[in-house]
Amino acid sequence: MTVTIVGSQLGDEGKGALVDRWGGDADVIVRYQGGDNAGHTVVQGGDEYKLSLVPSGAVRDKVGVLGNGCVVNPRTLFEEIDGLRERGLDPDVRVAKRAHAILPYHRVLDGIEEEAKSDSDLDAGTTGRGIGPTYEDKAGRRGIRIGDLLDPEVLRERLEYVVPQKRAIAEDIYGLDLEGSDRADAFDVDALVSEYVEYGERLAAGEMAINCSRFLHARRSAGDRIMFEGAQGTSIDIDHGIYPYVTSSNPTAGGAAVGSGVGPTVVGQGEVVGIVKAYLSRVGTGPLPTELDATDREEELADFIREKGGEFGTVTGRPRRIGWLDVPMLRHASRVSGFTGIAVNHVDVLAGLDELKVCHAYELDGERLEVMPATTEEWGRCEPVFREFDPWPEFDSGAVAREGYDALPEGTRAYLEYVSEEVEAPVYAVGVGPGREETIELANPFSSDE
Repeated sequence: MTVTIVGSQLGDEGKGALVDRWGGDADVIVRYQGGDNAGHTVVQGGDEYKLSLVPSGAVRDKVGVLGNGCVVNPRTLFEEIDGLRERGLDPDVRVAKRAHAILPYHRVLDGIEEEAKSDSDLDAGTTGRGIGPTYEDKAGRRGIRIGDLLDPEVLRERLEYVVPQKRAIAEDIYGLDLEGSDRADAFDVDALVSEYVEYGERLAAGEMAINCSRFLHARRSAGDRIMFEGAQGTSIDIDHGIYPYVTSSNPTAGGAAVGSGVGPTVVGQGEVVGIVKAYLSRVGTGPLPTELDATDREEELADFIREKGGEFGTVTGRPRRIGWLDVPMLRHASRVSGFTGIAVNHVDVLAGLDELKVCHAYELDGERLEVMPATTEEWGRCEPVFREFDPWPEFDSGAVAREGYDALPEGTRAYLEYVSEEVEAPVYAVGVGPGREETIELANPFSSDE
């Protein structure tokens, strides 16, 4: 049995909370794409854990796997593992040997490239963690893989090939003066070999580096339940998102098969749950048709939602842009991943508003559209066709979570039922607060195999 968790919007939908909740019924939790740009905040027993690389299930004593579709910064990985151990946890994390490693030069080049884009409309809002440059090297067949860290000779050979290229880009194209700077070690083969061989030794000593496909096949054959955890969201998928304002991998459900080595027939036989935020948020530039920024009143609403919802990046701390729920975006997400169910988070954040809207459709050049157009330029020209809903009052999240779905205000239930109908998938859970105990569960996706 497999369950795949997918972000339905632009990331930051609250996937980690659902992975954490339903992950209690999983034996193995797999991150299948992305890197340490993916912030997950998990609340457990009143304690808050901010994770950017370690799979969210680590706080529940599950086996966490970083699949071959991930890009892994060993520094971040071991910092997070050590931090969790200092807090009394003992995370069991495995890393695919085929996953690519983020090197210091990736981070340097990521930062200066985004700085070069900062005055243009092509600024994608990258976290500067080296994610994109690492995926570029992967596609360019010059990457360093986790398996390479286990063999010092292979590691040195790979670095002696790629580092001179990276140094030339930094110095000749971007005009960096590396000699004597704090960035010099990022382009020094000897320094890189010394540091990354140590990471390889630690991976080997902990039996952390695995053949991901073989490992997961064996666990599934033994009867284990597997959860696939996507990072980011559908509309920043490099193939299905608002290109070029996208991430460098595939957060959609198809990425679970490619990024783990588990066949698509396996993923397709399981559940695919789309995680939805009850409104829209995003970091970075690019179009956002439902953005609340046109009037002083809309900006007040955006500030209210931002502060109440804690809409600041987990990794970067940057304030997120806020918009009304975009239903054409959700229809697109459901179609490309094949949702069998949805979970809707942050309905409590919308409580107490004087008005409430959703974008039901778009109007583009006189034509009504029910789903996102294929090009970002067309999407940017779309005018939202709004549908108004009755706002709902503030409510006691803890009490409502204990009492269940029927305890939600009538307006909230009407809103949820509308979303469910539009994406053609039932509501499995409703998030009414940040804690695991503040989620109303209508169905457990792992129960479908019972």
